[in-house]
Amino acid sequence: MKIATFNINGVRGRLPLLRQWLAEAAPDVLCLQELKCPGTAFPEEELREAGYRAVWKGQRAWNGVAILARDAEPVLTRDHLPGEEDGPARYIEAAVGGVLIGCVYVPNGNPRPGPKFDDKLRWLQRFEDHAAGLLKAGIPVVLAGDFNIIPTDLDVHKPERWAEDALFHPGVRQAFKRLGAAGWVDALRSRHPGEQVFTFWDYKRHAYDRNAGLRIDHLLLSPALAPTLRAAGVDAHVRGWDKPSDHASVWIALER
Repeated sequence: MKIATFNINGVRGRLPLLRQWLAEAAPDVLCLQELKCPGTAFPEEELREAGYRAVWKGQRAWNGVAILARDAEPVLTRDHLPGEEDGPARYIEAAVGGVLIGCVYVPNGNPRPGPKFDDKLRWLQRFEDHAAGLLKAGIPVVLAGDFNIIPTDLDVHKPERWAEDALFHPGVRQAFKRLGAAGWVDALRSRHPGEQVFTFWDYKRHAYDRNAGLRIDHLLLSPALAPTLRAAGVDAHVRGWDKPSDHASVWIALER
């Protein structure tokens, strides 16, 4: 079972790129973030033509999340975190092939200090609380998406340049660390220990050409699912395609 995550940064404008990647990578499940379109504008029919069915929560501007499944119907279980009934479209959850998939889009939090950073910390606390409940259930779960968190110095080119950024703040990094301590397995890092692997390259200053990237897109596995992990990687070449997202797709392969 191949599960991927991709911050598409505008699903309507990058639909040809998305369909090209889907044809190439053929994931069984895909989590999308930053749809940048209302729910009524989500390209459901175009993705069906590509062999994928979807559940989604759209939103104009910077938000919006979706879960796609190939040759299966994702069963929606939740379209917001507890306590966020009227909040932004940043979390959606669905069951696919016996696995519960949570698609995550954590707030950026910049500039900090300020209201946006405070909101990020509150959102992360709600997310941690929900993740703890999923662990108690003891079921196979993948939490996948753009966490907007750089976990360690290894996960960023020139970490000193990010010292004041909300993605690298000690409190934010501690939140990610607590998830690991609770039992969630960082799939990409577990398969590439000690290796500098990036998932995001800023559009400025030719960051992709210099591989001056960050690792902020993550797939976390519950203890019930972690033993089935067989491979994990980043399709970094997609970042070099015509008019790409600033993120690359990240994937895992499970023995299912």
